[in-house]
Amino acid sequence: MRFGLKKKTIYLDYASLTPVDPAVLDCMHEYDKTHVGNPSGIHADSVESKQILEKSRTTIAGHFSARPEEIFFTGSGTEGNNLAIWGAVLAYGSQIAPEALSVLPHIVTTNIEHSAVRELCLYLEKTNKAEVTYVAVGADGIVDPKEIKKAIKQNTVLVSVQYANNEIGTIQPIREIAKVVRQYKKTSPLAPLHKQWRGEESHYDSFPLFHTDAAQAVQYCNINVQQLGVDLLSCNGSKMYGPRGSGILFKKHGIAFTPVFYGGHQEGGVRPGTEDVGRAVGLARAFDITRAIADTETIKLTEIRDYFIDELYKIIPDMVVHGSVIERLPNNINIAIPGYNSETIVIYLDAQGIRVSEKSACQSDSGVDSYVLEALGYARMGSIRFSTGRSTTHADIDRTVATLANILKLLTPEK
Repeated sequence: MRFGLKKKTIYLDYASLTPVDPAVLDCMHEYDKTHVGNPSGIHADSVESKQILEKSRTTIAGHFSARPEEIFFTGSGTEGNNLAIWGAVLAYGSQIAPEALSVLPHIVTTNIEHSAVRELCLYLEKTNKAEVTYVAVGADGIVDPKEIKKAIKQNTVLVSVQYANNEIGTIQPIREIAKVVRQYKKTSPLAPLHKQWRGEESHYDSFPLFHTDAAQAVQYCNINVQQLGVDLLSCNGSKMYGPRGSGILFKKHGIAFTPVFYGGHQEGGVRPGTEDVGRAVGLARAFDITRAIADTETIKLTEIRDYFIDELYKIIPDMVVHGSVIERLPNNINIAIPGYNSETIVIYLDAQGIRVSEKSACQSDSGVDSYVLEALGYARMGSIRFSTGRSTTHADIDRTVATLANILKLLTPEK
């Protein structure tokens, strides 16, 4: 039996949730069993908990080539995204020159972002707290950095682009987008005005900040924040065999940023509340394991992904693969089968012990079509997302393809 999975079940929904690695569970259990003490206290048990917390922070920071003080523990990727966006928007009012406050803060993002970013941006627009430009991606799901450049304005406070899409698996050119943002900062027409008001040490040259949601990318992609050029990065443990209810926000030192929560000084005031040291320990262990095998796992899953797609084409010649087949996560296969209802197929596969998704888990109960597929020009076309993981084998793929072939024979194609 493979860890976290029921016998005879083929789990192909790793993009929604990964099993917790046994080594992660062990170290969390060991901490919770043997340690007590609020890390904000001053007695011996508290000091020991604080030391363990900071060791975990330092470990995670090392994987990002960041400073420990730039890593903040969160409860999820969604929380990290919200902290990043609100932090930039609220900072606009306190850091920008008064002469520039006649317009709302502006956010640049794409039209296929995770719902944690998309829904907050829609809320900020609806409540007149910010204006948002949703840059369209191409048919392959990739955004052109030149289009990001065109969208940036004098009042842009944040550019937020997801590193790798959770639904179709496309990987965005984060480093190239970062270059666009940096170049704008150098030539911003409002920088002299702000320096005149706040002085040479002002934070205006921090705007626009650049944020990326890296939840799907941390297992396989480069996460060196120095090389990526990002100011803010969010991710979570539940997508990398780590603890559920855990995540981190990387916040570059010195950027303009206003906390959202109040009630304590923990996590530098960015995320107040007593830290869950056990989860921090588990998350650090998950990062150690994940990053140690990132290269070999990418090679393995890329080969399985391509084999899977080839086998699917043999039984579904008119199959549509959504998103770029080149700039794509190694574990993502998102397809449409013309003439067949994707939800029905997912249910039939589930009955045979094969777990897959119809669309993003965060949108599964929305009752609407996928806005990601619509952005790619596939309106009203359903999709099936297969996402592989550490336990996936070629035998799993063969059984899945054979089962799917039998299901298609049973179903009547829709006209």
